[in-house]
Amino acid sequence: MAGDTLYVSGQIAIEPYTGKLVDDNIKSETEQVLKNIIAILKEVEMTLHNVVKVSIFLSDMAIYGEVNEVYGKYLGESLPAREAIAAKGLPMGVNVEMSCIAVKL
Repeated sequence: MAGDTLYVSGQIAIEPYTGKLVDDNIKSETEQVLKNIIAILKEVEMTLHNVVKVSIFLSDMAIYGEVNEVYGKYLGESLPAREAIAAKGLPMGVNVEMSCIAVKL
């Protein structure tokens, strides 16, 4: 937190209670990333409605459509600014990583 702004560093699909990577498919991986972000937001009494910017890093732009489908289910109402880029060599060989900025309103 910096004042009323929360900067969430890159989140990958690690299930917090088991420490295992959720990598069954790109949709479940993306969903776990978003669940992790939601959990972090909850710790500072925020929700996805507080998110103003999301950065999405993908192993391949070919998976963007599937990631976007899951992303839309979670952030479709608030539609924060976002960027999506392909990045070579994401942590632990994941396919998707997200970071975000949220502001207390």
